[in-house]
Amino acid sequence: MTVLTRTRSHAAAFIGVALWLVTIAAQDVIPPASSRATTARLGLPGIDRGLRPDAEARRVRKATDLPARRATAGARYLPGSVIVKFRRGTPAATEAAIRTLVRGRATADLSYATFQIMALDQDADPEGVAQRLAAQPDVEYAQARYRVQPLFTPNDPLYSLQWNFPALDMERAWEINRGASSEVVVAVLDTGMAYRNISFDQSSIAQTIDNVFYPSLGTVHLTFAAAPELGSADRFVAPHDFIWDDATPVDMDGHGTHVAGTIAQLTNNSVGVAGMAFNVKLMPVKVIDGFWDAYFGSPFIGTDDTIARGIHYAVDAGAKLINMSIGRTGAPAPAVREAFNYAVSHGVFVAVAGGNEFLDGNPSGRFAELAPQIDGVVAVAATARDRARASYSSTGPYIELAAPGGDSTRSGVTGMIVQQTYDFDFTDTFVNGATGFRPPRFDMFEYIYYQGTSMAAAHTTGLAALLLQQGITKPAAIEAAMKAFATDLGAAGRDDQYGYGVINPRATLRGSGVVR
Repeated sequence: MTVLTRTRSHAAAFIGVALWLVTIAAQDVIPPASSRATTARLGLPGIDRGLRPDAEARRVRKATDLPARRATAGARYLPGSVIVKFRRGTPAATEAAIRTLVRGRATADLSYATFQIMALDQDADPEGVAQRLAAQPDVEYAQARYRVQPLFTPNDPLYSLQWNFPALDMERAWEINRGASSEVVVAVLDTGMAYRNISFDQSSIAQTIDNVFYPSLGTVHLTFAAAPELGSADRFVAPHDFIWDDATPVDMDGHGTHVAGTIAQLTNNSVGVAGMAFNVKLMPVKVIDGFWDAYFGSPFIGTDDTIARGIHYAVDAGAKLINMSIGRTGAPAPAVREAFNYAVSHGVFVAVAGGNEFLDGNPSGRFAELAPQIDGVVAVAATARDRARASYSSTGPYIELAAPGGDSTRSGVTGMIVQQTYDFDFTDTFVNGATGFRPPRFDMFEYIYYQGTSMAAAHTTGLAALLLQQGITKPAAIEAAMKAFATDLGAAGRDDQYGYGVINPRATLRGSGVVR
């Protein structure tokens, strides 16, 4: 049985590397529905084991918290005063007369100031007063005392490892739109998501997977937990599993959980890492199987029909954005094309990974190649920390945008994308074949580095969520805005490596008419 294949590094750093690559196999019959849900039991909360760098990794310093704000934090300017500068040589009597004109009062001189602060009545309009003052011939300038805020830098202690967000100027973009809102529902079509605490008893048999023999583990008690950094249960909307044919799309792989983190990891909570659109709701839709799904005999696998059903489901269940950090090569995909058309015709934007096959002959990604044919579906290439195309990122006429995906070959492990997902020491007991093979645990979490166009697509979905929050609701309009304000890289204009360029969240948000 063909399964989701990944490339991982289990060096001393215990840091996982996941490259997006999905292959499919024929499915001759429709298997019976899973009865797994009937044996489900509530589980315990997950355990966050943090980041475990190797001895050479630099120490991570917690970001300094912003100072507490006063009651006027929401105001654009301070009430009861203005800044005014009188022209050189203006007599004191004239200054006093001008202050009387606006019912202003002198205040003590300030050090290092070339201007004065004029006190006003608390109910006065500082902007209106400043305008009247500026019109006086003896006044060089006058203005309200506008509040200046620090750029929003999340206080998540591992944010310093997330080079991808500063590379997109996200700190200034977040000043315009602070993480979208819970009114925005993002469907993540992937390997599932670590979204709830639950456990199952699952039977197993001895079998060979990818030419490796694995002995039977008998009946296994599988423990799943919600990823601590994805939020509470009320954040998840209409979960569904098309691999096990039930309503419990738990992640047996880790990929979907990592992708969801880039889109919507809890942010500014003094824990872990940040996400891009951190206020949205998430819809976990499992359409891809991993090793353990195959080993425990899932009734379905990730084929085109499964993907198409997942797209239709997400649309009908109320998602407004779909992230597909998945894909395949081979023959065309008419079933998925039809599903894409269904999505955009119902107002749902789709971001799809552009493919990781450049070093393997650069074959066309069959889902990605549909994107230019359908307004509202975009195919996304990956860039590295140095802003150049990631070495593995597929190229072709179907690439429309680019976003950070990471590349360890040029920047090392920390040049990849870090988010919270499973601790592979507890899930990937199959990496050495039958040696050390034991039941997995899906309740232990770490901050893990992945790379791939999967990660690039997730950034694009995050931007789409911000745009949707700003009022750009039509899929084609979201795509057009992203393209119009993308940062052009490579050859001038659209090219096969970067499409129209790297997404530029701040410019795109400002271009939609929002200025802050």
